[in-house]
Amino acid sequence: MAGEPRLHHVLCAAASGLHRVAYAEWGDAANPQVLVCVHGLTRTRRDFDALARALSDRYRVVCPDMPGRGASDPLAQPSEYQLPTYVADMVTLIARLDVERVDWVGTSMGALIGMALASLERTPVRRLVLNEGGPLVAKASLERISTYVGKAPQFADFAALETYVRRVSAPFGPHSDAQWATLARNVARQRADGGWELAYDPAIAVPFNAVQPHQDLDLWALYDRITAPTLVIRGAESDLLTADTVAAMRTRGPRARAVEWPGIGHAPTLMHAEQIAAVREFLAG
Repeated sequence: MAGEPRLHHVLCAAASGLHRVAYAEWGDAANPQVLVCVHGLTRTRRDFDALARALSDRYRVVCPDMPGRGASDPLAQPSEYQLPTYVADMVTLIARLDVERVDWVGTSMGALIGMALASLERTPVRRLVLNEGGPLVAKASLERISTYVGKAPQFADFAALETYVRRVSAPFGPHSDAQWATLARNVARQRADGGWELAYDPAIAVPFNAVQPHQDLDLWALYDRITAPTLVIRGAESDLLTADTVAAMRTRGPRARAVEWPGIGHAPTLMHAEQIAAVREFLAG
């Protein structure tokens, strides 16, 4: 159960054409209890390896690469790197899995996708974990992310890549050297010349930076329609998900439970035992 995942692809449609979405599958392929885990803006499916290993005793854990990331195809039209495309792709993926209901863990962008899907009538989302994502995304965090997303840096060796990841991902909080190496490897691919590059299409930045200057992203209309039991996870130093927003999330919509981790910003990586335990406890209901 806790070995290496199986890698699959599913064909999805956007207005500009068809694209393949890759996904890792952990645990018993016949298990009707499915957990879908979706990564952040520039990350990949591999960010959930630790969580998937831990939960594959109970779930069939499915971790997709969103289009333009990891092993998934880029989109022909950069303007399609937005929530409607991602939600449609996840509906296609869930249909491929041949289940009626799923539990959902999403980090940052993955949390927003989950929130949008959970807000729909007849949603397949049974229980929802929003890791550093919510109905109000602060302007300050969007401006910070815009300083690096889409820049497509090249690295002569893995050490240079890891140095870069440690810098831009410093808000992830304390990690061991081995964990930082994993976090770097999760978002990169090695070129034929031995160098390294980030494993995402730089064009994902086109819609992200389409509106300048950035404004707070207000998704309360989606959140207030959610009825699934919801857990919101916040890093206490987060510049994306404020304490005031979490307080409001506890009284509106699904009236989310909340957990906050000290010494961490955006976003908890769900690699640490105590973070995994919090997710497991909530999903167990």
